Amino acid sequence: MRFFILFALTLTVSACSLVPPHQTPEPPIPAVFPNHQAAPPGASAAGLGRAEVFRDPRLLRIIDVAFANNRDLRLAMLNVEAARAQSRTQTASTWPGVDAQATYSHERMAGLGERQPATTDQHGASIGITAFELDLFGRMHALSDAAFSRYLASAEGFQAAHVTLTGAVADAYFAERLAVEQRALADQMLADWRRSLELSRILQQSGRGGTVDVVRAEAQVASAEADLHARERAAAQADNALRLVVGVEVPADLPPPLALDLDPVVTRLPAGLPSDLLLNRPDIRQAERTLAAANADVGAARAAFFPRLSLTATFGFASPSLAALFNGEHNGWNFSPRAILPIIDGGKLNADLDLAKVRKNEAVAQYEKAIQTAFREVADGLAGSATFSAQIKAQTRSVTESAHAVSLAEARYRAGLDSSLELLDAQRQLQMAQQALLSLRREEIANAVALYRALGGGAADEIRSEPQP
Repeated sequence: MRFFILFALTLTVSACSLVPPHQTPEPPIPAVFPNHQAAPPGASAAGLGRAEVFRDPRLLRIIDVAFANNRDLRLAMLNVEAARAQSRTQTASTWPGVDAQATYSHERMAGLGERQPATTDQHGASIGITAFELDLFGRMHALSDAAFSRYLASAEGFQAAHVTLTGAVADAYFAERLAVEQRALADQMLADWRRSLELSRILQQSGRGGTVDVVRAEAQVASAEADLHARERAAAQADNALRLVVGVEVPADLPPPLALDLDPVVTRLPAGLPSDLLLNRPDIRQAERTLAAANADVGAARAAFFPRLSLTATFGFASPSLAALFNGEHNGWNFSPRAILPIIDGGKLNADLDLAKVRKNEAVAQYEKAIQTAFREVADGLAGSATFSAQIKAQTRSVTESAHAVSLAEARYRAGLDSSLELLDAQRQLQMAQQALLSLRREEIANAVALYRALGGGAADEIRSEPQP
């Protein structure tokens, strides 16, 4: 058993780590968002749950359905499971593998000269360790740390997929609601044009209107019918897009939707400080974990220049008789250390180290880019939330005045004071104003959804725990 004692002693030798100290770069962003008054510490929309931001119960139900059926989210979960398995495999390689073996052989020896052929039996049982690498310079542990960091990165990627999916479902849902409301508005406008056509015909029959007015009204009705068909197509396509992101048919037992003018989304969201993004954005945390993995890869590449020591050891019994197999006189052992020192490799080790350093620099750049992208997305969202409200109020006044203009133009047309041109023009102005108001409300909602996503919102609803190797 002496070789086992020696082997145990070798395992107690502290490995020398060649992994460079991990330093996270300073965030390449300002301390505050532009033209935005900083909120109190901890005040960020990232801590708000979906139900606190999305007021439409129909949307909340659809998001839950998407979490259960979206294929992209399912692939993200499978990536996490694959990374976890790879991490466990790499961690297991840092520990010795012990194998037990039992053998039996039955052999007939040929006779030579006066020697008669003989038959022999041989029984054997052994336990041993094969080619276990002693991690004297930390290569195996560096590889294990890199694999675990990539597992953590994939777990953060899964959280990022949740945030992305929340925003994608909300965007598709409100695009579908906009298409439905635009179709309803187009249907209403068609009805208005048809009433104008009927009025033109009545005035023509009474001698107070001409054929030109009727022809103009008929042309406007035909244009409105074409626009209605386009809106119907857009609504069908928006419904298809929503079904795709959800992953299944939208359930039929959902609550009724909220209209866009009923504020289905909280549009004023607290942003906190830019530094909060490092904690709240899963994609930034994912980039940081990837940087840690690349840093560990550099240590593994450095350790490859040093000798690698592996051990093979066995202890067992061999006997021609099974009954006497485990007698003390039949035991045997083998202890075979092996050292490998690279001498000439054509520059491969240097190339591997250079590549690891380049990959680390790439990871640094990706990490900094993720922070800058997040900062820009939040800044854009804040700029939108600061201006959409005033723009929508102005557009609402435009709709009100355009509706008043239609009433006046229709009254003057009935009285014979104006031609149908003034009425048709007023109706067209009203239609454009109403469509513009719908689009503005949709843009404001899209801006709020993008800001919520940019701040890392959505992940707060998920149960998060620190992954284990």
